[in-house]
Amino acid sequence: MVEEEDLKERIKRAQEGDERVVKAVEELKRAEIKILKDEEWEIEDGIVTKEEKIYVPEGELRGEIIRLYHNTPVGGHRGKWKTAELVARNYWWPGVTKEVGRYVDGCDMCQRYKNQSEAPVGKLMPNAIPEKPWSHISADFITKLPLAQGCDAILVVCNRFSKMAHFIATMEKTSAEGLAKLF
Repeated sequence: MVEEEDLKERIKRAQEGDERVVKAVEELKRAEIKILKDEEWEIEDGIVTKEEKIYVPEGELRGEIIRLYHNTPVGGHRGKWKTAELVARNYWWPGVTKEVGRYVDGCDMCQRYKNQSEAPVGKLMPNAIPEKPWSHISADFITKLPLAQGCDAILVVCNRFSKMAHFIATMEKTSAEGLAKLF
């Protein structure tokens, strides 16, 4: 692929400015062996690799590589795991799978056309009709009010049978115990 060959040259230039890569290359040249055995860094054709995969320094190249594998015209928009697997065949950087996941989650085309894997929601079930006053109530807060007499919120308790309501002045930071006392 022409685009991928151009990408390798750009990665090579970007690696020259990456401190982590420069340090690894210096260590490799000084020892002339795999000095970092647990990470298996090597230099192949002037490109730094880790475990036989091209190391991609931080920057826009990572996004371009993900785009190259995710937005292909032939079989594009494959999803998180397939894209991550395709990228990881040839390239490596810390957190590659997470970065691919964020890219795919933000892909406009995928969000528009992906299948919904959730089961359809059940039928709407209305609340039971109360038979006497104060047997069924609802409660809610009105918050972010201007401070008045030391209170900045209102607790609204409503009787569902008669629609009668009580408005109780309170503070927005009222604890659960304080709410029980107000109630």
